Amino acid sequence: MVQKYQSPVRVYKHPFELVMAAYERRFPTCHLIPMFVNSDVVNEETSEDGATHRIERRCALDVDAPRLLKRIAGVDYVYFIQKNTLNRKERTLHIESHNETFSNRVVVHETCCYSVHPENEGWTCFEQTASLDIKSFFGFESTVEKIAMKQYASSINKGKEIIEFYLRELESEGVIHIPRWTCSSVSPALPAPSSLSASPPELQHPSAPAVSVSQPADAKDGASQEAKQDSGAPQADSLVEILAGTPEDKLDADYIKRYLGDLTPLQESCLIRLRKWLQETHKGKIPKDEHILRFLRARDFNMDKAREILCQSLTWRKQHQVDYLLETWSPPQVLQDYYTGGWHHHDRDGRPLYILRLGHMDTKGLVRALGEESLLRHVLSINEEGLRRCEENTKVFGRPISCWTCLVDLEGLNMRHLWRPGVKALLRIIEVVEANYPETLGRLLILRAPRVFPVLWTLVSPFIDENTRKKFLIYAGNDYQGPGGLVDYIDKEIIPDFLGGECMCEVPEGGLVPKSMYRTPEELENEDVRLWTETIYQSASIFKGAPHELVIEIIDAASVITWDFDVCKGDIVFNIYHSKRAPQPPRKDALGAHGITSPGVNNVQLIDKSWTLGQDYSMVESPLTCKEGESVQGSHITRWPGFYILQWKFHNMPACSATNLPRVDDVLATLQVSSHKCKVMFYTEVLGSEDFRGSMTSLESSHSGFSQLSAATTSSNHSQCSSMISR
Repeated sequence: MVQKYQSPVRVYKHPFELVMAAYERRFPTCHLIPMFVNSDVVNEETSEDGATHRIERRCALDVDAPRLLKRIAGVDYVYFIQKNTLNRKERTLHIESHNETFSNRVVVHETCCYSVHPENEGWTCFEQTASLDIKSFFGFESTVEKIAMKQYASSINKGKEIIEFYLRELESEGVIHIPRWTCSSVSPALPAPSSLSASPPELQHPSAPAVSVSQPADAKDGASQEAKQDSGAPQADSLVEILAGTPEDKLDADYIKRYLGDLTPLQESCLIRLRKWLQETHKGKIPKDEHILRFLRARDFNMDKAREILCQSLTWRKQHQVDYLLETWSPPQVLQDYYTGGWHHHDRDGRPLYILRLGHMDTKGLVRALGEESLLRHVLSINEEGLRRCEENTKVFGRPISCWTCLVDLEGLNMRHLWRPGVKALLRIIEVVEANYPETLGRLLILRAPRVFPVLWTLVSPFIDENTRKKFLIYAGNDYQGPGGLVDYIDKEIIPDFLGGECMCEVPEGGLVPKSMYRTPEELENEDVRLWTETIYQSASIFKGAPHELVIEIIDAASVITWDFDVCKGDIVFNIYHSKRAPQPPRKDALGAHGITSPGVNNVQLIDKSWTLGQDYSMVESPLTCKEGESVQGSHITRWPGFYILQWKFHNMPACSATNLPRVDDVLATLQVSSHKCKVMFYTEVLGSEDFRGSMTSLESSHSGFSQLSAATTSSNHSQCSSMISR
């Protein structure tokens, strides 16, 4: 398996030339890197004007591996080739390295780049990508991979120390400013060309230690201050300034530590790579990094598994407009009076604290009065509120807070709480929350658990993720009042009065819901159906030979047709056509030839087979091929009145031109799409040109962005007469 790594953007608050001078002191050997034994220059060249310098080195590493493994491999040192390009004019250093030793068994490739910070010319950025592919290694593939990963993680921290050491050394020698390169001459203060090289690659990826450092700006650093003044860059060194210059598709190391917490290098890499994938397929609708990180943690940073459940959750959120729940959901009065839960300050770790007096809740009465979907909607609003409070507490306490604490008081729990429909509703709620709000529960304190609790626990525990169950702390009777109890997790001053504290808690006391508020099964079923199907999005099934088509009549030219759709299953081709005449009503037997008779199938075909492309109708946009899992937004400014047809068509894999035999990829793709069926979830809207603000993601009426989960979209692409498709 190929191990990949991508670093966040790491920032030195020092000019590029000064960082290069500190960096140069690590060669040809460095006492701070004992494993870097030696390096020899293999090839070297400099451009005529001296602006560009290329150097190739052969580096020897004494890898920290078991002696037995070294004896089996028959080597004492591992050699790597590094090719580095220093561009003094553009102020960049590009580094490429790969292994020479065992290159037929182990493939290592790394690229690094030092460049000037885009918003502050007095700072330097560092980025790094690497990959490790162990094809075979005498049966020790797993061992070698573990050694590589361990050394790689430690090398990044070591790299920070090394750069800091040499920067301090330069400062102690009085070197606080190095002039930039000019075409007339190369500054003698710059390091000699032959000594500039990439950091020694390690076997672990074997990559150069991530030598970036984010140290506090030093007011005495004349070079930094001078550079800031010359460039007009902001003098403040706050996080806002750092992030302002970082491209939106990149993450800054300081930002990760401040808002997301301490992550290992590989965890940082997983976050960056998954975020980049989402930007390519869900552009304009990217959830915040905290939310992506929750799904990664829920799957132990397995990229493929995290991506799958995250995409499913994003589609679910969009379909049921969960992002607008806090603004649109008003709890019925019966919930306000009888739902015994509410937010109450925060715990000792700064996490929002939610209190649920489950033993006082009439679950049967609430289900009979409201129905399952209303209860689910209310619980989802609680989780959305929890996400919002976590963000607020992160700002208040100055450290990452990504989850909350829940205190469940079970006093009064008895057999009536085990009413079958009530348990069914509880299990459904747990299932939905587990799937869409992973790693949001930091700790669950269960107090005053009665004898009937083990029965309830036996019913619900199989539906709770194992990692979540580890966060449960259960206390029977008054055990919570002693050492190791509630005071270890919640400040004494905010312990609720009903648990022996002095703080008044506004959580409703509950009680029995009056039977006069009960609704008939038919009323509850209708309400559940209404809530479950209440969405602006439509779903459509697409079959081979049977596209789904939607007609939009345009009266005024220069109107704007907008669309937002997700490819839930299979691959499709999206087309937009224009016709002067109205298509005929949908054919009822359109799917008969395909043997599809399911009444739940939503598939409409409007373009008549007798129509000729170019005569009866014309294509106004280039076809767009969309892969399964992609989310597409776009718009088209209409030129003419008439009828516009949006078409989603089954994507036929192209046959191999060299042979009539099917390709392996074609066969696999066919097998993955059951019965040649694709599925899309779509929303369209027509706007007047005066109401269109240039991007689907900026349309408040489209309901397609993530108001709670995503930051404001900064990109806005404009097009006069062509679609703006963001994939």
